[in-house]
Amino acid sequence: MDLNLDKLNKEQKEAVVYNKGPLLIVAGAGTGKTTVITKKIVYLISKGLAKPEEILAVTFTDKAAGEMEERVDKALPTGYIDLWVSTFHSFCERILKDRALDIGLSTNFKLLDQTAAWLLLRQNLDKFSLNYYRPLGNPTKFIHALISHFSRCKDQGIFPEDYLEYSEKLKTNLVDLPETGEIERVKEIANAYHVYQRLLLENNFLDFGDLIIYCLKLFKERPAVLEEYRKRFKYILVDEFQDTNWAQYELMKLLAAPKNNLTVSCDDDQAIYRWRGASYNNILQFRKDFPKAKEVSLVKNYRSSQNILDLSYKFIKANDPDRLEYVSGLNKKLESIQKERGIIKHLYFKTLEDEAQGVANKIIEILK
Repeated sequence: MDLNLDKLNKEQKEAVVYNKGPLLIVAGAGTGKTTVITKKIVYLISKGLAKPEEILAVTFTDKAAGEMEERVDKALPTGYIDLWVSTFHSFCERILKDRALDIGLSTNFKLLDQTAAWLLLRQNLDKFSLNYYRPLGNPTKFIHALISHFSRCKDQGIFPEDYLEYSEKLKTNLVDLPETGEIERVKEIANAYHVYQRLLLENNFLDFGDLIIYCLKLFKERPAVLEEYRKRFKYILVDEFQDTNWAQYELMKLLAAPKNNLTVSCDDDQAIYRWRGASYNNILQFRKDFPKAKEVSLVKNYRSSQNILDLSYKFIKANDPDRLEYVSGLNKKLESIQKERGIIKHLYFKTLEDEAQGVANKIIEILK
């Protein structure tokens, strides 16, 4: 079993060996966080703290999950095949395929991507009883906007019945919305969300947001099922935590309790899924939920020279003054281990297309 920690720096080793409770790893670009996550999995197994099937590691893309699983597989002896390394969606799909009946869903549901969801909605547009939001022209953009809104609701753990209940409360209490017309608009969207979800279930479909919220529903409404999975997973590791939405974080928090052996790796400067409901507020919430959590900052950079890191740091600070570093006081200023200076060039392009092509050409030139 490959558990050589000698090549790790002090902070990396500290993150790998810590195993008693919640752990927040703040890892800047090029600081070796994937190495730390994979080494931590190997460490937990080699020290007898957990069996491979008792560790859950989740990330955001199939590529990242595949890379992590491959690294762990190479570090472990032949025969360790029960690792749970996956994306959030594939993890939840696996659970629902096994336990969906517990919340009244079919276990042989079909997964609907955004294109298929658009087609389903377009074919049934007459069922939505839209008035204020009725599309007057080409409905393509309108339908995409509706689906996007429903997706954001699911990211926040909001079911159609929650939305309908909210609209009814507005109608009763007139809270913050004195105009009757505005209340009717909210109710219209709530009804549309309800119709969309009914269409999915009638056709035995789940979309990607459903995988998360129905898994969350399963754990909240079926304590015995939750307890089964809590006993199964002794340690939970979440990579790219800055890209989690509320529902995903809530899911991991539920599973980790009561021992809370939950490790999250994050960098708010690399958040790329805010458009999909992700929020770096989850990092701040993690610190509130686990005030005694161990915190480790990885700042030694193995990828770029110091002058490149310093200039990048200057730009990032100017672009986003409310960064985690400012709010939390954590050190995020990267230190290069390289001695030579990198080359910095300022290139000008007229359009975004020109810029993309220029960057691609530069990469090709370097690779040659």
